[in-house]
Amino acid sequence: MITFAAVLQLLIALAFVSIPLVRHRYGADAKANAEAELERQGVPVAVLKENRISFDAGGHETVVPAMVALVMTALAVLNLSGNHVGEVLSWIFQPIVLGGNFLILYSQLTAAESVKAAFKRKGDPMLQRIDVRALLKAAESGFPTWVMPILQNIRHTVVIAGSVLVLTALIIN
Repeated sequence: MITFAAVLQLLIALAFVSIPLVRHRYGADAKANAEAELERQGVPVAVLKENRISFDAGGHETVVPAMVALVMTALAVLNLSGNHVGEVLSWIFQPIVLGGNFLILYSQLTAAESVKAAFKRKGDPMLQRIDVRALLKAAESGFPTWVMPILQNIRHTVVIAGSVLVLTALIIN
């Protein structure tokens, strides 16, 4: 069962690596579309940078998924090698990855509301007049149709179901 868990951990690692790879490849297109939408709305495109809204693979959009992938790979290697530490660390990190993925899913589902609320807190009338849903939809159109929702849903399924199955395998083991 521990080999099964390790294979799942490798699949979870690949799922997390897909995030920065897709953002690296298509983020510039998403940004261009978002900027075009802001121009259409009569809003300076500088608001994206000023408010740290990006669609590329920079910063935490790369570091966090890469670290999760690295941890999952390390756990898989430990588990495949029969090292008991891998099982112990899997009990610690697998629930964190599962919970973290639920936070990612929540942030994706509430992105428009979160951005609107952040703009409102700033008190800038220019920000408050932005049609955030249209902005995010324009950015999303910069990604191929297979990314959202297809790849996104596959990634969530692999991480959630994979994590549950890893924990189940640890119980059975």
